[in-house]
Amino acid sequence: MLASGLPADQYEPLIIALNRGGPYEQQLKKAGIPVQILNKRLRFDPFAHRRLGAAIKDFGPDIVHSWLFSANSHVRMLKNSQTPWKCVVSQRCVDSWKSNWQLWLDRKLTPRTDALVANSQSVANFYAQFGQPAASLHVINNGIELPDLLPEADKNRQRSAWLTQWEFPEDAFVVGFAGRLAKQKQLPTLLWAEHLLKMADRRIYAMIAGDGPEIEELRELAKSYEIESHIRFVGHQSDMTPFYKHWDALWLASQFEGQSNSLMEAMAHQIPVLVSQIPENLELVTAEQTGLTAPVGDSVEFAKQIRRLVNDPALRQKLTHQARNFIRDHRSVESMVKQHDQLYQSLLNDFPDD
Repeated sequence: MLASGLPADQYEPLIIALNRGGPYEQQLKKAGIPVQILNKRLRFDPFAHRRLGAAIKDFGPDIVHSWLFSANSHVRMLKNSQTPWKCVVSQRCVDSWKSNWQLWLDRKLTPRTDALVANSQSVANFYAQFGQPAASLHVINNGIELPDLLPEADKNRQRSAWLTQWEFPEDAFVVGFAGRLAKQKQLPTLLWAEHLLKMADRRIYAMIAGDGPEIEELRELAKSYEIESHIRFVGHQSDMTPFYKHWDALWLASQFEGQSNSLMEAMAHQIPVLVSQIPENLELVTAEQTGLTAPVGDSVEFAKQIRRLVNDPALRQKLTHQARNFIRDHRSVESMVKQHDQLYQSLLNDFPDD
């Protein structure tokens, strides 16, 4: 979205993927944006590092902008006092998962960083405490496209078929989660909440979309909590739209985040959201206005708040209307692209006149 959204008369982008192209490669090429794949195979691959250096040298950019730890490290190691380009790195999460050596490398490479882009204030604060100078920190929130909403009659008709597909009863209230099945997401909190909900109201079902290292443990927990009949693990989904169309609520129990795309997408689709009370989530969700909140790890409160949504249609309508408006006004693709453009222009202005 960023590469294709920047003014074509001012920018000539090149996308370099370290490992593989993925689903966006063809979309970029269709938009006339060249893509190079380096086929990186090792955790630190000196051959891919050399190919990256050669690709940058051949292209001759004014700015190199990288995303996430591996790319950020490779690019900053290529940067030195003679390098003619500005170095921008993007951090997308409060990366408390990083090991000591990764944090050490981030700190070591900080002097080679002209700008660090964080997708939330919480992420910026995290990297500030590890020595990133305040003047080089820039918060640019994720942007998403606002989806079209189905007319109510069409939605009801399609929902009936969707419920049948997943073997839910017609009166089911389906609460969804979308994301990586990793420890930070605190999914056991949601599974125990579903256990409590099953006892209180058998109409409430859970659906888990995603894959990750916790999948087998979660399946075992679902079995031990006796909620197998009330939960569906649907694996990784390349297109979440069919689920967003029919979920009745989304919950997110994370211990830490960056800025959750699944949360933003749910809000844009007018799905009521319930999130853990961490700063990263609260940058998007204002309690009782654009969603509901619960303390981290508090399954009882998560269950209680879901029951509020089930029993109060007026509350659901208020929250979803205000949430979609928030996404429209504050998390648009246009705003995200404009802020990157402004950052790039400020860096270009630092170049000496020819």
